[in-house]
Amino acid sequence: MISARQSKKLFIVSLLAAGTVLSQMILYSVSLFAGWNMRFNLVAVCHSLIKEIGFAFLQYAVDALVFSTLLLFVWKLGVQWLQSARMKKQFEAYTMHTLTDKWSKRYRADIRLISYPAPVAVTMGFFRPVVILSTGLKEMLTEAEFEAVVYHELYHRTSRDPLKVFALALCASVLWYMPILKWTREQYRREKELLADAYAIKQSGSAANLGSALVKMIKAGGQMSMPFSCVSFADTSVNERIHYLLDPGAVRPLHIPIRSALLSLAVFTGICVLFIYVLA
Repeated sequence: MISARQSKKLFIVSLLAAGTVLSQMILYSVSLFAGWNMRFNLVAVCHSLIKEIGFAFLQYAVDALVFSTLLLFVWKLGVQWLQSARMKKQFEAYTMHTLTDKWSKRYRADIRLISYPAPVAVTMGFFRPVVILSTGLKEMLTEAEFEAVVYHELYHRTSRDPLKVFALALCASVLWYMPILKWTREQYRREKELLADAYAIKQSGSAANLGSALVKMIKAGGQMSMPFSCVSFADTSVNERIHYLLDPGAVRPLHIPIRSALLSLAVFTGICVLFIYVLA
């Protein structure tokens, strides 16, 4: 059983945890350079507590963690932006405007057909997502298979999944010392792919076309490397999706990695304890 509510909870909880840590680091950095007195900033509290217990030298380690995290955040954000801009420019050069207008009107959505020999089915864009499909994909699939892929990508477009997946992937790569975020990112992408498959099956009326399209794309290989901000049809949870297509009613519970969860909880709790300490 696939739950949209479950995937939403994963997204919200992960973003709240990551956002709390990152916002505190940003506030600390701004206060340090601007000379503000941020009494209730968690990192500032950490500094004060370290000095009180006689480990003042550790404040340099805290500074190193804060600034390395923020620099990594800016670096990752910049790299992904450049990759997305380069790919967008490439897709625009390959766009077949007549077919693009035809398919966009047919599905009443922003669908772009590009002249490219390899099979490409991807949704990209944060605030106005666009579905990108290649002529190589259309030639490889039957009309029914191609339509099933279109519906799959339209689900991602409607749900604005590129923005959500990007946010989780960025947080997981930057906050590497909270390993549960990496698991959450992978789990969220898995759930969203299964939900997109379920939507495509509902719209097309059959799982066979979607399944055969997925198998053909896997066999074809040679797919483009996509940045965080793109959601591609055949690059995530392939085995899980095939199992779902064979048995849509099967229950697939979440298997939370206990060790990663406890380590991440310890990191997050440590920050919260310091915050409570200063308020007391």
